[in-house]
Amino acid sequence: MQVPIESKPHLPSMGLTLTSMGNIMKRLSSTALAFFSLLLGTGTFIAHTALAADTIRVGHFPNITHVQGLVAQHLSRTGHGWFEERLGKDVKIDWYVYNAGPGAMEALLAGSIDLTYVGPSPTLNAYSKSNGEEIRIIAGAATGGAALVVQPDSGLKQPADFRGKTIATPQLGNTQDVACRAWLANGGLKITQTGGEAFIVPTPNPDQLSLFQQKKLDAVWTVEPWVSRLERDAGGKILLEQPKDSITVLVSSVKFLKTKRELARKFAQAHRELTEWILAHPAEAKQMVQQELAAETQAKVSAELIAQAWTRIGLTTEASPDEYRQFVANAQRAGFIRTAPDLSRLIERLN
Repeated sequence: MQVPIESKPHLPSMGLTLTSMGNIMKRLSSTALAFFSLLLGTGTFIAHTALAADTIRVGHFPNITHVQGLVAQHLSRTGHGWFEERLGKDVKIDWYVYNAGPGAMEALLAGSIDLTYVGPSPTLNAYSKSNGEEIRIIAGAATGGAALVVQPDSGLKQPADFRGKTIATPQLGNTQDVACRAWLANGGLKITQTGGEAFIVPTPNPDQLSLFQQKKLDAVWTVEPWVSRLERDAGGKILLEQPKDSITVLVSSVKFLKTKRELARKFAQAHRELTEWILAHPAEAKQMVQQELAAETQAKVSAELIAQAWTRIGLTTEASPDEYRQFVANAQRAGFIRTAPDLSRLIERLN
């Protein structure tokens, strides 16, 4: 799901309201309507073309594992844009919010966005499917922050215990979904993308809590702040954590790197500076994350929840091909990748 923060339609200024435009179009003949639509489409294209040189479209998720994205979007929202100030006054940042990685990578491959904060598994899947031609990791962002949460009275302790059980993940093919499938398969269960000996149900993060509270889910493999919400609001118990695994990276389309490389370099540098600022000012950063999550999810987010989730996350700007070998193995085990891709071009340094 792609949710642009600025929801106003990009229509050329023609002195018409949407209502009056609709009335006029109803009265036009089919020939005139086709001609008018052609003009309108051209105007929209020109408007976007005029902005293309100084507009960067960036994706992220309403998860605490996307700390840099949340803080930066909060600053953009309040008129103190972190990236805007460092990239120049003529540069505009458009933020887009996604539920999970596959949707963000689809948008990146389609050219709908230029950069995105995203998990390693969707990044690897997109890299593999495009034969290494379309995307690059330009920086690391976060580690940890993911966990497998089970019902308090479930007795679930190992993969074999999950036979016949229902587990929610954020989205088919996202990092937690792939990790879940690989973990169960490595534990001896037959797992497919459509069924198997355990039922893995891709479920948007906001819906997981209520289903877990209703006992319709035996377990959830997800990320913060949803892990802490399952603990605090539903009595969930942590069975498995991934404290040192990469959870978020900053990814660019190859097209953006080719056409606006200097902007990409400046963005990566500003991302590193933002990471350093967050590490040096955790109290301020937590407050910004709390406010931004509340704005994006339209739900109350407590300071206590943020504080609890924060303890599971590590911030970084480093990304190494070595750590992706395990992600490749997981993706193959889960059936998302058949042949291990050449990782030599996955990460691009912009220093």
